[in-house]
Amino acid sequence: MKVLAKLLVALSLTLTCFCPLAANAAQASNDFVIRSGDVLQITVWKEDGLDHEVIVLPDGTVTFPLVGTIQAQGFTPGHLQENIKGMLSTLVPDASVNVMVKAPLGHTVSVMGQVGKPGDIVMGRRLSVMQALSQAGGLTPYASEGSIIVIRTENGEKTSIAFPYKDIAKGQNLDKDIDLKPGDVVFVPTAGLL
Repeated sequence: MKVLAKLLVALSLTLTCFCPLAANAAQASNDFVIRSGDVLQITVWKEDGLDHEVIVLPDGTVTFPLVGTIQAQGFTPGHLQENIKGMLSTLVPDASVNVMVKAPLGHTVSVMGQVGKPGDIVMGRRLSVMQALSQAGGLTPYASEGSIIVIRTENGEKTSIAFPYKDIAKGQNLDKDIDLKPGDVVFVPTAGLL
């Protein structure tokens, strides 16, 4: 009886610990918007031929059997599920469709210039400028800390956002450590010699 009681306590603690994580994961997937380059796993339950890994093409579409080419970019996985289910409804009544993001490769930011490891970073979660700089290996000794910018493209127009690295490193103006958006470029220029 004591063993059963211990198992029940352990089970309830496990459920208590993992339920918030599951809720956070579900919330994150509701906010996730598919972009070109993302890798998706699309499955239809009990339909072996309808289980495919697809890459969202640069035009924002994917191709799926019995459906053809369908727009995926700009939709959440849940919305894409419903679209595919609707398109399959005449051929596979009551289809249970699942769309899962296997790799968010379309959700990248670039860190360039005087950092330890310049290149692209896949955003698996929200990412601030300081976090991106950290993942890129931090600033080199030649970095101009006062001239870091974020280049963002919105509605076809590029804008430059000044990033006050020195202030944020001192714990000031923390609201200026903005969350990056897919496609952003963080540029760290070289400090002048004089």
